[in-house]
Amino acid sequence: MYFFLMQLSISDLLLTTTIVPNMLYIILNKQQVMSFVNCLIQFYFFGVSECSECLHLTVMSYDRYLAICSPLRYSTAMNPVFCLNLVSCSWILSLFVMWMEVITISMLRFCGFNIIGHFFCDLFPLLELSCSNTLMVQVEIILLSIPVLVLPFAFIIATYIFIISSILKISPINDRQKVFSTCSSHLTVVSLFYGTLFSSYVLPTRGQSVNVNKVTALLYTVITPLINPIIYSLRNKEMKAALDKFLSQFIC
Repeated sequence: MYFFLMQLSISDLLLTTTIVPNMLYIILNKQQVMSFVNCLIQFYFFGVSECSECLHLTVMSYDRYLAICSPLRYSTAMNPVFCLNLVSCSWILSLFVMWMEVITISMLRFCGFNIIGHFFCDLFPLLELSCSNTLMVQVEIILLSIPVLVLPFAFIIATYIFIISSILKISPINDRQKVFSTCSSHLTVVSLFYGTLFSSYVLPTRGQSVNVNKVTALLYTVITPLINPIIYSLRNKEMKAALDKFLSQFIC
C-alpha cells in the first residue's frame, strides 16, 4: 500500500506542478500568452497525471480486495514484482493514451480568436478553438477513456461490492469497523476524485457558466491533490506519531 501511495503522490505532484505555477502567473498578471506547442505539452502532462491516478486508484482497490477478501494469499499475490508490473503498466498506458489524444488534437486546424477562457489548457476549451470538425476527436477520446476511466471505475465498484459483502459477514461490530477502516481512506479519495472528474467531463456542461467550470476544474487539479495526503495521514497511526513528534519539537 505504501508503494502505491508513493505512485499516487507522484501523480498528484505531476498534476500540481503542471497546472499551479501557470495558474498563479495568470492570477498575478491577469493574462498569460502560451504557444500552441506549450499548450499541448501542458495538456499532455495534465492528462497523464489524471489517467495514472485513475489506474493507481484501481490498483489500490485490488490491493484492498486481496487484503480483506483473501488475506491468507495476500503476501503471495501482491509480491514486489507483481506490484511493480501493475504500476509500470499504469504509467505506460497513461503515457500512450495521452500521446494518441495529443497527436489527434495537433492535427486539427486552429484559427481566429485563440483565447482560452480557462486557467490551463483543458480538453473542451481546446476543442472549442478549433475550426475543424471535432467529431472524430471526440469519438477517439470516448474510446480511449474506456481503458483508463470507465473500466477502472467499474472495477473499483466491483471490488468494493465484494469488500463490503465480506465485511458484513464479520460478526463482531468492532472487528467489522476495524476492517472497514483499512479501506475507508481509499474510498474517500476515490469518491472525491471520480466525483469531480465525472462532474467535469461526463455530466452535461451546457447551461453552466464559465466560472462554474473553472471552480470544478480547480477542485480536481488543486484541491483534490492537496486533500489526498491529508486523508491518508489522518488514518495512519505512524503518520500521526511522526506529526506529534515533529510538533513537540516546536512546543517544547
